[in-house]
Amino acid sequence: MMKFFYAPNTCSLASHIALEEAGAEYEAIRIDFTKADQKKPDYLAINPKARVPALVTEQGVLTETPALLVYVAQRYPASKLAPIEDPFALAEVQAFNSYLCSTVHVAHAHRMRGYRWADDEAAFESMRRKAPQAVAECFSLIERDMLREPFVMGDTLTVCDFYLFTLAQWLEADGVDIESLPKVKDHRRRISERPSVKKVVAAELN
Repeated sequence: MMKFFYAPNTCSLASHIALEEAGAEYEAIRIDFTKADQKKPDYLAINPKARVPALVTEQGVLTETPALLVYVAQRYPASKLAPIEDPFALAEVQAFNSYLCSTVHVAHAHRMRGYRWADDEAAFESMRRKAPQAVAECFSLIERDMLREPFVMGDTLTVCDFYLFTLAQWLEADGVDIESLPKVKDHRRRISERPSVKKVVAAELN
């Protein structure tokens, strides 16, 4: 059985939902950031990046959300969580998820993890002030040009929807007015109503 390592209120939620939606057999293992579990030797042996998510498979360990999402979609093709037989459409899925990973999540991280990019409190404060604008600009682009409706890729649910849902959970804390993003707001609501999403969110909150 696969082992999935996650932490509440992190991007690992997207992969957790994908595993559940796909009907995968897995064991979910919580990493408690408040206790610095991610920096303990046992976890570093699994993921030396000291981050989540991490998925231990029969072939080895996978990390990084875009990689886990496409792996789940390809390992469980009956779930139809990605257009795995269409090279261009699959690349579009990867492009969207890469944008969330490399740009949107990074903009969000500047609000509370400035220590990754600077060493002084003045710089941290500057990044905190900038984060609402940076995140809002990212989501405005998604709202205007990337969210096709009713799902990210149009008529078909994909792993992109779980990733967007996850990052959209943080909008209010990032200082972004969700009312300025009606398509994103509606998407977040609809995805939250899926049984797999309700189950995983409830499990992570316990």
